[in-house]
Amino acid sequence: MPIVEFKLKQASAVLGVSTKELQNLVQLKVIRPARRDNFYWFDYGLLLEAKVAFYLKESLGSSSELLSLFTGALSESLRARNPRARQFISLRSRPAGGELPIEIRIPIGSLAHEVEARLPQALAQPDLPRGRRRAGWQAEISQAFEDAAEQMGVVSTGTILNTVRAHRHVRKALPEVTVVANRALKTA
Repeated sequence: MPIVEFKLKQASAVLGVSTKELQNLVQLKVIRPARRDNFYWFDYGLLLEAKVAFYLKESLGSSSELLSLFTGALSESLRARNPRARQFISLRSRPAGGELPIEIRIPIGSLAHEVEARLPQALAQPDLPRGRRRAGWQAEISQAFEDAAEQMGVVSTGTILNTVRAHRHVRKALPEVTVVANRALKTA
């Protein structure tokens, strides 16, 4: 495992999510980063835990309480073993009443490779002092808006509203859950 330590903004860049989404995971105690000097610090193990939490949230639509239980169960397993060497990790529930357990397989190997491939993204996120904006930020934003306006051309207000509505509709859609029946293995 690579030895890394990032602040919240840099960790969100590595994970490919917004800073607010990662901050929500921390505030809901789904992941528990170390806190020093009023900053949260993320090591490689926490980045992988957060990646798994986002994977479960996107694929299953899990609530924060369930995500917290899942990441708590995974935490020790991820730290004890090399996650890159494993392809999958399985989570099993043990329902009361002797019912069959539910199993969720997480592609931990591919998630670990994704995190490692995105580690250089942290360098692109400069760590600025709190409450301070860098010089020239207004000119950069204005230039970005002008460039986007040139690329868009003439767009009507109705088209913009329809695009925003369609995007919101897709974001609110529930994830697709597929149930696959497996044959019971016969033992001789």
